[in-house]
Amino acid sequence: MSLLAIFSLFGCDNAANTATICKNNPELCDDLHRDSWCRYERADLIQKRYALKNTPSPSGKQVYQHLINLENYSKCIELAAGVQHILHPERTNDRVRAFGISAQNLEQLRDTTKGDPDLYLSYYHWIRLNDQAALSRVVNALHAGKIEDVEILASLASYYQKSDLNKAKALYLQLLDRTDPDTFNPDWLLGLASIYHQQNDLEKTYLFSKANVLMTRNTVSDAKMNALIKGNQQLAKFLDEQASTLVEHLENGDYASSEIRNQLNTSS
Repeated sequence: MSLLAIFSLFGCDNAANTATICKNNPELCDDLHRDSWCRYERADLIQKRYALKNTPSPSGKQVYQHLINLENYSKCIELAAGVQHILHPERTNDRVRAFGISAQNLEQLRDTTKGDPDLYLSYYHWIRLNDQAALSRVVNALHAGKIEDVEILASLASYYQKSDLNKAKALYLQLLDRTDPDTFNPDWLLGLASIYHQQNDLEKTYLFSKANVLMTRNTVSDAKMNALIKGNQQLAKFLDEQASTLVEHLENGDYASSEIRNQLNTSS
């Protein structure tokens, strides 16, 4: 990849902040805007560029993360480029210039990674650009048991919700096993609730919906929840306790070894 090859030609330094990185490695920053707009996106992009520069053979995951950062920067600076600076119009022009270059860089990097067999790059082209050949490569990797990344598994679970409920359910349950409190997404509980609802397992629909509410503090209609189990208050109490136990283990990071996990998987 030409962009990465260029980065690898420059020497190394151990700068910890973007100002120092830009001072010592101006080629990583010269195409970016200079004012305070999009400072987080700009800093993230510079850090990723710096990491790539100091990596002789970047992994597909590193290039994927760089694509995401370049995409985030380009989207942000596109919006900023539309804001007219009355006192200093040159700042607006600088943002317009930066957006044009970032959009071009993003398109070039997308072109150079299209068709790449790497899992992360295939995932990017599927999830961002709806590349069906890339999707096939990701699905093949899933069937071969080669996917560990929870983000990719979650996207596949959502994908299979439209065509294969059992496969989607298995993937969501796998996510519950694999994630830790920092990476867990409560939306996965809603995914399971939706699947169980479609399969007419209303007790599990209630349980996973309740767990989501406990984790997110979202509001929910008690009447609709009770209607799922036909107003059975004894059952509601039991399911509420199960949901609370489920949330406790998910938040503690020990769900995979918990008894509630065995109960849910056995009856799934």
